[in-house]
Amino acid sequence: MFTIAALYHFTRFADPAGLKPALLDLCAAQGVRGSLLLAPEGINGTIAGPRAGIDAVLAHIRALPGCADLEHKESQSPTPPFGKMKVRLKREIVTMGQPDVDPAARTGHYVQPADWNDLITRDDVVVIDTRNDYEVAIGTFEGAVDPQTASFGEFPAWWEANKDRFHNKKVAMFCTGGIRCEKSTNYLLGQGVEDVYHLKGGILKYLEEVPEAESTWDGSCFVFDGRVSVGHGLAVGPHLLCHACRRPILPEDRDRAEYEQGVSCHHCVAETTDADKARFRERQKQVALARARGTDHLTGQMVPDKG
Repeated sequence: MFTIAALYHFTRFADPAGLKPALLDLCAAQGVRGSLLLAPEGINGTIAGPRAGIDAVLAHIRALPGCADLEHKESQSPTPPFGKMKVRLKREIVTMGQPDVDPAARTGHYVQPADWNDLITRDDVVVIDTRNDYEVAIGTFEGAVDPQTASFGEFPAWWEANKDRFHNKKVAMFCTGGIRCEKSTNYLLGQGVEDVYHLKGGILKYLEEVPEAESTWDGSCFVFDGRVSVGHGLAVGPHLLCHACRRPILPEDRDRAEYEQGVSCHHCVAETTDADKARFRERQKQVALARARGTDHLTGQMVPDKG
């Protein structure tokens, strides 16, 4: 069984690049794979591996400057959800494109999952989903506003165009694990919104802690690993991933005329050129050849036969 740890922490790193080699070396030594982002504003990512390996990496991260109180969320998977380990340097650990936003300075009021339903069903509260459109499409909270943004960087412009709709309302926001709301609540406070709230631990913590019979969540939650989506109790959802556009699809979507494995689905078939599709077909051919050899396409390592 593989332990999956999702984490983020806002702190000031004077030299993010200097932190990368030790993190990569430790993950390799501990059999941990996944993706971590380092930026001057902190760290963000999801990793998976053996229990001891995850514990070692988390201990290392908590020893970094300002990270002693880092929190993380865990789940389990019977198969490895990542093919390799990546540590990337970024300008932001979640891209909003607002240089004045500083979650380390202040954020909205945290709301525990057990208290979330009472808040979002109030008449004086508007609930906003801060995730991307393809994430919202497979699941969200009942009554939540969907900004229909393709990326988080579009949120400030959406708010500016729509803020009058929410005059005199308290604003409650949520996202997958909480990181986007750290920024979006700070942004709204900077825009003069007085009462701003966000779901502590995000959707994942809510699905983990709130019984399905009491839940106001409808659908599945998209996750950025091999599980693709999860439901109540963090059970793996029904979705697959289109490896051309990285959007979630259902098993029956593979029967649609637009679907070609690794090349296109009904979401993206009209978004790519013939040259793109030819490149995707070549990539898919290499994946199939690696599978026939019993190796992982990304890492070249031998993989167990699941048949």
